[in-house]
Amino acid sequence: MRYLGLDLGTKTLGVAITDKTRTIASTLEVIKFKEEDYADALKKLKEIIARYEIAKIILGLPKNMNNTLGFASKRSLQFKEMLEKEVAIPVILIDERLTTIEAENILLDNDTSRKKRKKVIDSLSAQIILEAYIKMEDKNE
Repeated sequence: MRYLGLDLGTKTLGVAITDKTRTIASTLEVIKFKEEDYADALKKLKEIIARYEIAKIILGLPKNMNNTLGFASKRSLQFKEMLEKEVAIPVILIDERLTTIEAENILLDNDTSRKKRKKVIDSLSAQIILEAYIKMEDKNE
């Protein structure tokens, strides 16, 4: 069974996945949808969940730097509720502060073109979210 990592935006959903041993996270894809059409994003996500036999979903929670929850956090919380109603899989929230900046820096360090960065940044952010969860889980075992 694998885990999925998700980075939710207003028009995209970055998706990352673990290997079967849940030790390595990799980018999978970026789901694009009309602005705030989370039902469409969820429909596409359910196909991925079924295809890869997902056991757990790790969803980024974009907190403010002062640890408060803003609009983006509320969007993630609402998406978590939608997910939990549609799939019988645990959905875990994880603090995703600065993951997009970290992803951008990784892509810049690798001389990735601006056009290519735009296409992959959300899935790379999802990978970073998923890797953080895997590390946390390893520490707790």
